[in-house]
Amino acid sequence: MLAVLSDIHGNLPALEAVVADARARGATAFVNLGDSLSGPLWPAETADWLMREDWPTLAGNHERQLLSHSASEMGESDRFALAELAPRHLAWIAAQRAEMQLRDDLYLCHANPDDDVHYLMHRVEPERIRDAHADEIHAMLGPRGSHGIGCGHSHLPRHVVLADGRQVFNPGSVGLPAYAWEYPHVHRMELGSSHARYALLGGAGEALTIELVAVEYDHRAAAARAEANGRMDWAVPLRTGLVG
Repeated sequence: MLAVLSDIHGNLPALEAVVADARARGATAFVNLGDSLSGPLWPAETADWLMREDWPTLAGNHERQLLSHSASEMGESDRFALAELAPRHLAWIAAQRAEMQLRDDLYLCHANPDDDVHYLMHRVEPERIRDAHADEIHAMLGPRGSHGIGCGHSHLPRHVVLADGRQVFNPGSVGLPAYAWEYPHVHRMELGSSHARYALLGGAGEALTIELVAVEYDHRAAAARAEANGRMDWAVPLRTGLVG
């Protein structure tokens, strides 16, 4: 079985809990869809952990920002991570791809196939967040992927079967269950749960199965770390699953 993780955001206790749960359920392989380190938690420790595991790993928007933005251009989360990371961590990030065909029946990206910013499975409207319709997802994907297509970025778990039979899924976030963002409109992505999330895939091709999994972990320790680093905007979501 294959475990698909995304949006770890330097939350090492959540990552360790997810991996232990996945292995207990029979996972023998792992893949990471990006946004691995950015945030006021344990970016360097998480990078070392992931580098030792050597999983296939995508670059998300935060990896791109860590490499391309100056410290003055970055948001607080990237700036904190950059200050903690060593050259070996940045070299590891620089080698990551934006998308991958992991196997014949499984295509993976961070946000969507064309960029690392716009959500594939959700839509931001001025007054609400809504699930993207199947035809909207189909239009963004085009012909990419065959049986399974995985994305991250929104932090919201979802699984949809398109009319042509392709299964599209977002495993949710390992490390941050809620956040606020201003693009393209100010919006909140939140679950109301402090659990860490991932997806567990079994079978292959037309027999592919996708299970979205929620895992309890010591989220209070992660929240305390964020608070100690002056980031209540992370501490509250980590404790409650809500932006606050």
